[in-house]
Amino acid sequence: MKRRIRTIVLALSLTILVPAGAACQGLPVYDNTNFISLAKSLIESAKQTSQLLKTVSFLKEQKDRIEQVSNVIKQLNAVKELYKNNQQLYNLIQDDLRKILNSPHIRPEEVSRISASFDAIIEQSLEDLDFVSQILSSNTLKMTDAERAVFLKEKEDESKEMVAEITLKTKRYKEIIAFRDLQDRINTRATSY
Repeated sequence: MKRRIRTIVLALSLTILVPAGAACQGLPVYDNTNFISLAKSLIESAKQTSQLLKTVSFLKEQKDRIEQVSNVIKQLNAVKELYKNNQQLYNLIQDDLRKILNSPHIRPEEVSRISASFDAIIEQSLEDLDFVSQILSSNTLKMTDAERAVFLKEKEDESKEMVAEITLKTKRYKEIIAFRDLQDRINTRATSY
């Protein structure tokens, strides 16, 4: 009887401890076609990512090249404007200074002072052009294209200021000549009382 009780207890404990679905469950079955398609998808994705990285690198190089070309164009435009301003400066001095100095209303002691003031501006202009030429022809200052473009823009602005200064001086001397001419006419007019 003990044996029988033991068998019943053992059978009951097995029924309680072993779940009902455990008897039906076997080894899991894998679908190899799904695994292969997943692997193919991962490989294709890696190829696309690699291609995307190459495209990003290419676009970054093109952006750098465009910036370099843009800086060179800015430099060329600044040099062009600098040359144009200096040409205008020389033309103003050549034409207007000759007229001012040839005027009978400019006193001999004023000629050297007027010439010196115009010469100082021309000397500064020539020094600036020489310095710009050195910067453009050699890389002694180790400037980047952007720094060089900024420097040339500053020199262009300075040349515009010189042109404005020459124009103002020329206008001032012409007004002095006109005033002295008017004075001379008033002083030499014939009076009829």
